Amino acid sequence: MAASRSRSASGKANSAKARSGKAGAASGRVSMKIRSGDRVQVISGKDRGKNGRVLRTEPRSGRVYVEGLNMVKRHVRPQHSSGASGQDTGAQLGGVIEREGPIHISNVMLLDSKGQPTRVRIQRDGGARSRVAVRSGATID
Repeated sequence: MAASRSRSASGKANSAKARSGKAGAASGRVSMKIRSGDRVQVISGKDRGKNGRVLRTEPRSGRVYVEGLNMVKRHVRPQHSSGASGQDTGAQLGGVIEREGPIHISNVMLLDSKGQPTRVRIQRDGGARSRVAVRSGATID
């Protein structure tokens, strides 16, 4: 007797992406409770205990970039760009640059207005979503 395998309506086996169980992964829209500009604290990893401001978020991978934290070094080649007239308009210098690396969303906690780390819940008032700090009950935005 053959083992049964999960198949979609088209008869093909489900892909790992479809089985991942992430909300919104198929539609392309994933919401995060931490947004750009929020103050967060790192709760695990090499920068544990440090605070910073979120520079950008990547909802698809569930990662955030925090100002001054998880600094990584990148080796960059010099880039030469020429203008429309063929003259050299300037060159970007090469070398080793340091920039922020991604941190998984589970490794950071949002800081409330008092600077205390807190979890976040979503509260709906008349169809409008608002983020609320679990620790203090204060509305974040």
